[in-house]
Amino acid sequence: MYIHQYTCISPQQKDENVNLEHIVPSQDGKYLAQEPVLQGVPPGMVRRMSKSVRIGIGAGLPLIKDNKPNGIIIGTANGGMEDCIKFLNQIIDFEEGLLTPGSFVQGTPNAIAGQLSLITKNQNYNATHVHNGLSFENALLDAFMLIKDNPQTSYLLGGVDEISSYNYNIETLGGWYDTRLTNENLYMAQLPATIAGEGASMFMVSGVPHNAVARVSAIEFFHATDATYVQQRVADFLKQHDVALNETIFISGENGDVRALPFYEHCEAILDTSIPIIRFKHIVGEYPTAIAYGLWLACHMLQTQQPLPTHFYKRKGTDIPIKNFLLYNQYHGKQHSLMLVTG
Repeated sequence: MYIHQYTCISPQQKDENVNLEHIVPSQDGKYLAQEPVLQGVPPGMVRRMSKSVRIGIGAGLPLIKDNKPNGIIIGTANGGMEDCIKFLNQIIDFEEGLLTPGSFVQGTPNAIAGQLSLITKNQNYNATHVHNGLSFENALLDAFMLIKDNPQTSYLLGGVDEISSYNYNIETLGGWYDTRLTNENLYMAQLPATIAGEGASMFMVSGVPHNAVARVSAIEFFHATDATYVQQRVADFLKQHDVALNETIFISGENGDVRALPFYEHCEAILDTSIPIIRFKHIVGEYPTAIAYGLWLACHMLQTQQPLPTHFYKRKGTDIPIKNFLLYNQYHGKQHSLMLVTG
């Protein structure tokens, strides 16, 4: 599956213009995505949108406003959870009386794909995958299978999640987030927590190699809690796909949580010390579809053919061609994914 276009809205950027040297700092243990400018969308429609819909449309619309893909496939763990909770609270406040439907419509997980379809009048395949920390991976697999059957078709593929007060509070109480953490001390604090993040990454994909930026050649995901088992799955994955490790950059989803660190260290242990290791959650935070940002980062490097600023590198390794990437991510110590990306 080939990636032809890609875009992202994150705490660091609201359009394709991004300066990765400069880091926008986290605030109070959160990394909030920048608000996009939604050109061509009626203000009345924007006013009713939840943040996940706004950033999803802000990232996706530029890729499909002049193209009509054969489908829109979005991965999101929570969709517009903030508006969903607002709607549920209305049920209590109005004693199940006359409710405003806007919060319900905007709060469903498929609102992002649905609004993109409505705005562009695209009546083709429209799907949303909601699988917690593997939502984007399932969306990618969906696109992968559709393109395998019909390589000439193209799809808008995306991963979107927002920080809702409901989810943030629940997960903070559950010990997943800690307000003492910042982007600067994330990897050094050695705390059993991380910082919350949000964002939207979108990709125009097809089976046609012409003018492609990158190729996703393999993906695998699974559930596990044993770091040794994860290490074996990574080793099997590399062997199965005959990966040239001496020409591969490792993009790690390391998030600073010491409970998750053994998974990443076991993966790094089977890689040669000359292989560069890149981390990215100190600039976007942790969220269920954060691996989509890792894929955006791989595409950015492949297109620019430039190394990233120093703060990205856990290990600089040796200078190798920017050609192949191995992405590994885990979510809450249970859901794991591997991805191979080539130029």
